[in-house]
Amino acid sequence: MIVQGSFKEIFSIPNILSFVRLLLIPIFIFLYINATDERDYFIASSIILLSGLTDLFDGLIARTFNQITEIGKALDPIADKLTQAAIAFCLTIKYKFIWILITLFVIKELYMGINGLILLRRGKKLDGAQWFGKLSTFIFYVTMVFLVAFPNIQPNIAQLLMGITFIFLSLSFILYIPEYNRLYRN
Repeated sequence: MIVQGSFKEIFSIPNILSFVRLLLIPIFIFLYINATDERDYFIASSIILLSGLTDLFDGLIARTFNQITEIGKALDPIADKLTQAAIAFCLTIKYKFIWILITLFVIKELYMGINGLILLRRGKKLDGAQWFGKLSTFIFYVTMVFLVAFPNIQPNIAQLLMGITFIFLSLSFILYIPEYNRLYRN
C-alpha cells in the first residue's frame, strides 16, 4: 500500500493518535498474555482504556479542527478493528464463550467491509460510523476493559457482560443493513 498525501496530512494529530492505537496492540497482547497477577491485568486494561481514549479524541480533533484526511478515514477503522480483534482473541484464553461474540464481530465486519468496497467502487460510501455503531463500540470497550481488569470475575457476570455486548453488536449490525441497502438503491 502506497501512502499518499502531504506530510501534514499523514502526521496530523488524529492520524498520529491512530498510529499510537496500532502501536498499543502488541503492547496489550504482550501484557495480557504474560499477566500473572491482578496488577498486570489492570495495566493491560489501562492500555485498552488508553486505546479507547485515542479513538475518541482522534475523531473529535479531526472534526473540530478540520483535520479529516483520506488516510485518517482508512487508518481509524483499521486501528479500531485490529484493536477489537486483538482484545477479543486474547480473551479467548480466559473466556470460552467469547467465540460467539468473535463470530458475530467477524460476520458484521466482513459484511460491512465487502459492501463498503463494492459501494466504493460504484462511487458511493457510508458517511462514517453511525451513532449505533459508535454506541456498540463503546459498549464493547467497556466490557473488554472490565473483563481484562478483573480476571477473577464470576463466570455468570462475565457471560452477562458478553451477552450485553452481543446484543449491542447485533443491533448495530441489523441497523447498518438498511443503511447499505439505501446506498445501493440511490
